[in-house]
Amino acid sequence: MKSLLFLLLSLPMLASAASIEPASERQHGEGPFDRLVLKGGIVVDGTGAPAYGPVDILVENDRIVSIGGQYEIDSRTRLLDVSGMYVLPGFVDMHGHIGGVDQGTPADYVMKLWMGHGITTIRDPGSGNGLDFVLEHKRRSAANRITAPRIKAYVFFGSGESAPITTPEQARAWVRRQAKAGADGVKLFGARPEVLQATLDEIRKQGLRSAMHHAQLGVTRADVMDTAEWGLTTMEHWYGLPEALFTDRTVQDYPADYNYMNEYHRFAEAGRLWQQAAAPGSERWETVRDRLIALDFTLDPTFTIYEANRDLMAQRRAEWHDEYTLPSLWEFFRPSADSHGSYWFDWSTADEIAWKANFRRWMDFVNDYKNHGGRVTVGSDSGYIYKIYGFGYIQELELLQEAGFHPLEVVRAATLHGAEAIGMAGQVGSIEPGKKADFVVVPGNPLGNFKLLYGTGAIQLDDEGNIVRAGGVRWTIKDGIIYDAPALLAEVRTMVANAKKEAGITELRQPGL
Repeated sequence: MKSLLFLLLSLPMLASAASIEPASERQHGEGPFDRLVLKGGIVVDGTGAPAYGPVDILVENDRIVSIGGQYEIDSRTRLLDVSGMYVLPGFVDMHGHIGGVDQGTPADYVMKLWMGHGITTIRDPGSGNGLDFVLEHKRRSAANRITAPRIKAYVFFGSGESAPITTPEQARAWVRRQAKAGADGVKLFGARPEVLQATLDEIRKQGLRSAMHHAQLGVTRADVMDTAEWGLTTMEHWYGLPEALFTDRTVQDYPADYNYMNEYHRFAEAGRLWQQAAAPGSERWETVRDRLIALDFTLDPTFTIYEANRDLMAQRRAEWHDEYTLPSLWEFFRPSADSHGSYWFDWSTADEIAWKANFRRWMDFVNDYKNHGGRVTVGSDSGYIYKIYGFGYIQELELLQEAGFHPLEVVRAATLHGAEAIGMAGQVGSIEPGKKADFVVVPGNPLGNFKLLYGTGAIQLDDEGNIVRAGGVRWTIKDGIIYDAPALLAEVRTMVANAKKEAGITELRQPGL
């Protein structure tokens, strides 16, 4: 079974990762310009401040110069009329895998979906296509040679080694090699405590950042309270957090026949884990919350990647699949013992009910963490479990609102807090003079309805009572370069249509049909 366990056990043995088709040279985007004026927009600046406008924004080359002035429009000035539109900072996806060989997702497909949804910065958590591949795309994106977000490259712990790392000395030496190679951070799943502690210490010494998925195989020896104390900077998903909240047990209540390599077992039982943790408002709940906040620890929950667990049919039949999901990716999503995240073998009503309760308790903690000053970010983990790039990210915004975030808090999580978590808050994450000219321009008010950010838009009635599709990002601006978001999405639709034609199919079939 090609499960996550297989991936974790085999990663250290891989000298290099198989890579997807790389991004093509940039054919899109106007600019940057000596002077660019965005005229008449309503600004949501990403700091949590309320929207204001209409105002003009002056950009010179790739930087915001000022906001709200009366700017001369001369022959060297590019005027972009955004009157009545909402202007947000470029979005940061904290969990953005650049596709995968198993999914058959070329880089152009992934990156155009991201850019078509306003995502101008991503953190690749693990560089699954190989660190060299991701660093090359990072360089090409920084030079704006490709149509892509800027990239932070994290590398899976132990990747590239001929044997597993078993000592603190080996771990430190490995981290130093990754820093020398140019990695921005390390993604961990687990290791013996002394190895894990040494790894996190060396990551800090080398000026890198860290992320961790606290896999069940290691969480009994190091939960999120341990790793945060040792220097972990962000946790992915939620594994390791409910375990830190245990008060009447030390091990998850596994059934006797549980097998971690059976992904149905793994995900079905994960949906019952939060109910085993301390309750909201309890002493343990508050102790864990307050200590993590004091450590400046970041939660990157990725609610969206688990959404199918509480409503499989809705995610499997999401309307964007028909035009935006590649046949190879659809095949990867279908129930299979060979694909990670494709564990839909008799997914039951009881499983979905358990996951609904799981979400509620999990969301309560994330919202409470935010309310007490903790940093929460937005990550999608698309490419798995019926989630495609861009669309999954926007759904994460909706889920944060469901968790209790005000829409302005959601935008801040998606922008400034993401920039803070990757050490880029001085450059991106908010609309302020001196920062990079990264914007998402939307015809409509996403604070009133985040569905306006989907590439498929939102269903509304016009003044005559006709049903229309409203919204969709109009322009994504990165480094002062203006990208036509609908044109990027149209290219993705063409990619998908051509792939279907080549495969001899006209529609994405459901399992068993």
